[in-house]
Amino acid sequence: MFKHVVGRLLTAPGAPGAPGRCAAFPAVRPASARRLSGAKNEAPPPFDASLLDVLVCPLSKKPLRYEASTSELINEELGIAYPVVDGIPNMIPQDARLIQKTPDAPDAPEPQ
Repeated sequence: MFKHVVGRLLTAPGAPGAPGRCAAFPAVRPASARRLSGAKNEAPPPFDASLLDVLVCPLSKKPLRYEASTSELINEELGIAYPVVDGIPNMIPQDARLIQKTPDAPDAPEPQ
C-alpha cells in the first residue's frame, strides 16, 4: 500500500497541462537555483559581531577574532581561519584554512 501511495505522489500531474510534475511539491526548484543573498550583485549580509561572545573554535575551544577584510573568524593560537559566508560562520574544521602564524616573540635567545 505504501508503494502505491508514493508512486501516485511522484507521478500525479501537479496542474492541468503539466504532466509529470509532482503534485506534492509543484514549485520545488533545483538547489542550484536557490540563493541566500538574493541578487548576484547584492552585498552579502554583514557578520553579527555579537556572535563572537558565544562562538569558540571547535578544536581548541578558544575565542575567535573576526577579520572583516577576509570575512573570516581567526583562531590565533592554532593559525586557522573559518570562513563567513553570507553572514553565517562556517565552523567546520575541514572547511577552515591554515594561515601563517606570526610569532609574538623570537624563539631563539638573543646573543650576549
